[in-house]
Amino acid sequence: MTKILLDFGPFHVPWQDYAGDLAAAVLQTIEFTVAGFVGAVVIGLLVAVLRLAPWALVRAAARAYTETFKNLPLVTEIFLVYFGLATIGVVLNVFVAGAISLALFYGAYLSEIFRGGLQGVGRGQREAAQAVGFTPLRAFGLVVLPQATRLALPGTSTMLVDLLKGTSLLTFIGGAELMNEGRTIVSNTFASLEVYIVVGAIYFAMCFPLSHLVLMLERHLHAGKPLSPSRFRILRQARRLQMENAASHAAG
Repeated sequence: MTKILLDFGPFHVPWQDYAGDLAAAVLQTIEFTVAGFVGAVVIGLLVAVLRLAPWALVRAAARAYTETFKNLPLVTEIFLVYFGLATIGVVLNVFVAGAISLALFYGAYLSEIFRGGLQGVGRGQREAAQAVGFTPLRAFGLVVLPQATRLALPGTSTMLVDLLKGTSLLTFIGGAELMNEGRTIVSNTFASLEVYIVVGAIYFAMCFPLSHLVLMLERHLHAGKPLSPSRFRILRQARRLQMENAASHAAG
């Protein structure tokens, strides 16, 4: 009984033979995650801005995109992009098709998160920035967007972790990611339980630290601490001037 529990059944996987392939699969999973997330952020921000545009037709088109891609299963979108587009002559390789599918799917969710963040910034913030001479674009980039980012970060981080796990569905189009490598090992060894436990453990080892890293970032932002070095220097200079003014008033 002890031997069965340790070996997960009559099959035992020679993991040393698959270590290199698993490492390559993990790297491919990370590449899918980065490409898909960057694309989703760009799409999500663009659609969120369009959802708040003053033109009804533009808002309707942006909303149609959001509702369409939010309410389709991710695997359906993967098939549409990879197999569907090929039927009309648009042939994409697995990586491009996978990244586009992830970006379109999660971009719809991020557009809602970003829209909520943008709406959470008071209108007076933009008006005050323009009152001191900022152009509308500069007011958005330097005043509205940083505040909206703080508001949208919790939901965005959740989507990032979910996207990493969502890469496992790319196995249906032969994406060389972790789940696909797991299926290959199972087909060679028939040790389904052992292999999928290890694959699951690798996913956990990637997602758990990422979740906690993002949580630390959220706490950092909620504490009012700057992220960029330039903002940190500005804040430090402001505090130094404040202390100098306080000291001069106390001396006077």
